[in-house]
Amino acid sequence: MFKSTHSLLLAGVSRRSFLKTSAALGLGAVASPAIVSQALSSSGELSILNWDDELPDPVIPDFEKATGIKVNSTPFSQNEEQINKLQATDGAGFDLCQPTHDRAPQFKDIGVLQPLDDKRVKLDLIVPSLLKASAANWTWDGKLYHVPHCWGTEAISWRNDLTKIAPDELSFGTLWNDEYKGKVQGRPHSLLLGIGLWLDGTGKLPTNRMLDAFKNEDQMKKIYDVLLKEAIDRKAWIKQFWDSADNTKSGLISNGVVIGQTWDGPVISLKKSGKPISYQAPKEGAIGWVDGWSLSKASKNVEQAYAFLNYLHSPEGAAKVAEGSGYNPSGIGADKLLSDKARGIFSEAYPGASIDKMWWRPVEPSWFAELRSQYAEKYKAA
Repeated sequence: MFKSTHSLLLAGVSRRSFLKTSAALGLGAVASPAIVSQALSSSGELSILNWDDELPDPVIPDFEKATGIKVNSTPFSQNEEQINKLQATDGAGFDLCQPTHDRAPQFKDIGVLQPLDDKRVKLDLIVPSLLKASAANWTWDGKLYHVPHCWGTEAISWRNDLTKIAPDELSFGTLWNDEYKGKVQGRPHSLLLGIGLWLDGTGKLPTNRMLDAFKNEDQMKKIYDVLLKEAIDRKAWIKQFWDSADNTKSGLISNGVVIGQTWDGPVISLKKSGKPISYQAPKEGAIGWVDGWSLSKASKNVEQAYAFLNYLHSPEGAAKVAEGSGYNPSGIGADKLLSDKARGIFSEAYPGASIDKMWWRPVEPSWFAELRSQYAEKYKAA
């Protein structure tokens, strides 16, 4: 299953389309008249469980103003947190949630979603390659359970006033250079993955670019036992483990971090605001992901949920998401609003053949997520 996501995304996201549908857009006031007209018929409220940095102002305020629908937002910063909240209530209290594309098996197993009605969500507004990736892995019993919201990457960010890095030399292994001892940040499970991609690239631990770890539990343990030892041997390099967009930013600005493995959105937002930050895909390839929207089986505000989805996928709505978050939009036509500044930031982040080397997160078997969490906890506790 994970191979289908990987190939679909790579097939659909060339450098040109990536530029056209990416990052930080200049934009107008509200959603298109057709979407606003449809949404006005519903009014009422909407409760969403959302990533804490993927609905920046003025996305929600403009939707509320245009439609009369009050949005109640419950933010989270990790998929595990989202899954725990949904399991605790069996989906009650939320109309929409935001799974990442690779978590399909887990969400299917916990049974907290209901299928989307393709007659009510405007699928023709969505970038086709991203929609195909959702459909390939989030369709069961003949029904679709996920549509894209935005996509982004995890790569290397650094303080360009405190260190100089040659773009063609950047690697996940750069984090472990002697000069960065005590100055690195990252998420435990992401750092393990980055070490795996680095060791595979150097030939020290061949893993088919880490895809072998997803085959079965024995293979995963064999590979991650090596990665855990490598990570623990370099524990002194870690200044902080981040677990949200906010402490990613504070690490670089106020906590002594010089370099790290991070999401693109938070650090690109810093860069856009004038901070001395660089972000770039390493030579092993940036780690790619797609966050989307799913409908809770306990949703009480279904009409409002569809109005919100159609607003977010409009060119204007998708542009606002990208402008404030630093992530990349899923709505067709947002490219027409792309600013020159955004194109410059994008080109710096993905030089040369970076797009061709992207490592899209494969869909995770349910057993993988649990084992990965165990290795991450051992790393933190070491």
